[in-house]
Amino acid sequence: MRDPSQIQREAFLRQAVLRGDEAAWKVLYDDSFVLLERYILWRCGQRRDWAEEIVQETWLIAVRKIREFDQQQAQFARWLSGIAGNLLRNQLRKWLKDVKRRSPLIDEAREDSPVENDGERIALALSELSERNERVLKQKYLEQLTVEQIASDWGETPKAIESLLTRAREAFREAFERKVDHASK
Repeated sequence: MRDPSQIQREAFLRQAVLRGDEAAWKVLYDDSFVLLERYILWRCGQRRDWAEEIVQETWLIAVRKIREFDQQQAQFARWLSGIAGNLLRNQLRKWLKDVKRRSPLIDEAREDSPVENDGERIALALSELSERNERVLKQKYLEQLTVEQIASDWGETPKAIESLLTRAREAFREAFERKVDHASK
């Protein structure tokens, strides 16, 4: 459950931003930047070059779409994470399409895979997960919430979250192993 005072605070900041208050934007930015950057780095498999681009693009979209932010639905940082997740999925699809298009050229030029390191494989594996699986892994390992905290946040039982975590870890492991197998071919 979200703290009602946090909801009110974000509603006030959103309204101030819509009136053109730059100080309100700075507060939202300062409150959210570290969480957003950590999330994006995690999703990018620690590829800082990818993360920097996604962080910038996320903020540009947030500026354009601030009217759509509903503090009743999610806190601002989580809304930003949703934007970033969509950007990452689109970017990775585009990157994979480009790699496949260039694959014959790459194969002629070198023996190794176009997916060059574990960071890229992690990012690609995360992009294959369902939103629910990705979100539960993010809350457990990035936000370091307990199973009980996640269950409370989601309105589910701890046992249901434990089961979901087991399935999400397995889905990630399978996706990652496919990337490793692909790289070794």
